[in-house]
Amino acid sequence: MKMENHTTGESKEKFLTKPLLIIFLTVLIDLIGFGIVIPLLTFYAEEFNATPLDIGLLVASYSLMQFIFAPIIGSLSDRYGRRPVLFFSIIGSGIGYLMLGLANSLWMIYASRILGGITAGNLSTAQAYIADVTTRETRAKGMGLFGMAFGLGFILGPAIAGFLSKFGHAVPFLFASALSFSNAILLFFILPESIKPNTVLHERKSRLAEIISALKNRKFSTITIEYFLLVTAFSIMTTSFAYYTMTNFGYNASETGYLLGYVGFVAVITQGFLLGKLAKEYGEEKLISIGALILALSLIAVPLVSRESGGLIALLIGTALFSFGNSIASPSLNSLASKMARDDEQGKVLGIMQSAASLARVIGPFICGILLNNNMGKVDVFTLKRTFWTASAIMIATFLVSLYYSLLRKTT
Repeated sequence: MKMENHTTGESKEKFLTKPLLIIFLTVLIDLIGFGIVIPLLTFYAEEFNATPLDIGLLVASYSLMQFIFAPIIGSLSDRYGRRPVLFFSIIGSGIGYLMLGLANSLWMIYASRILGGITAGNLSTAQAYIADVTTRETRAKGMGLFGMAFGLGFILGPAIAGFLSKFGHAVPFLFASALSFSNAILLFFILPESIKPNTVLHERKSRLAEIISALKNRKFSTITIEYFLLVTAFSIMTTSFAYYTMTNFGYNASETGYLLGYVGFVAVITQGFLLGKLAKEYGEEKLISIGALILALSLIAVPLVSRESGGLIALLIGTALFSFGNSIASPSLNSLASKMARDDEQGKVLGIMQSAASLARVIGPFICGILLNNNMGKVDVFTLKRTFWTASAIMIATFLVSLYYSLLRKTT
């Protein structure tokens, strides 16, 4: 049973409520800033003599902080409300982008990514907000809307990065900072709170005890493992992607940004228009298995594509498969996890899922940084292949775990 929309009192049959549309806009603006960083970080850090291992560590340090702080932020949002937690975390993101744009050494880039990671736990709070204002029947569709905002961020963010990088690699980061501060102002004035004031919460255990307790549930722990493996593989791909486009196609930051914008476009179409129908027709479990298999196969094929072999058409097909596979599997996993939680535990449970994703984004980029390095501390065609193929092997493991979950659900 799911409560009525706490903020509007509208009937549970209505899906696109005003709070849901507002949180969609808030998440979109936040993720545009995030999307600006992805295609530029490799090119920007190389100006400060960063190695492929440095790039992996930069991504990993951001995610390590997110891993530590996501459950804390999720639990704080359960206790004090989604709105104030989102507001202060977005302010922190703005400061992190500002530090990145003003960096004059590699250590400042590290510091900016660490701060950004601390405040990046707001994604679990945004997911909890969506869970607050949707019913269990529309939960997958609501998570798909969150994914749609993520996809739009990956269209607009990299495209903006591609355009503004022509004026200097620091310019897009300063723009992202201004965007975050504007987002915080927007959120402060128009986003309503999604949980009832003075809600009586169950007594909290320590954060570690909560995680251990939640993971004792075999179904939830299996879902969490699937999500961890999925994000590990996908983060290996995204961390190495700029090196891939440089090595196999000779692309610069602008061209890589536009290509990642295309990846985001496919995600928007999939999660905004197809996911709800697919989930209703096939169920989340099957979508997870299908998405994992698609990702595994595409990660095998794409590193074989270059300017001379397959060309742009093959690259567009391969990256579309990346996006489609992830876009049906990831929100389906979040939807299953959310359905297992009580209404007052949405922030905690989704925070644990976000922590699993953050830990994966620590391990994945670190593995990526090691695999990309050749004996000269550079990237070549062979190191790219072994990096992508390692990610493919992880996705095959994800597919097998998804089959185990289906068996587990039928026998319990």
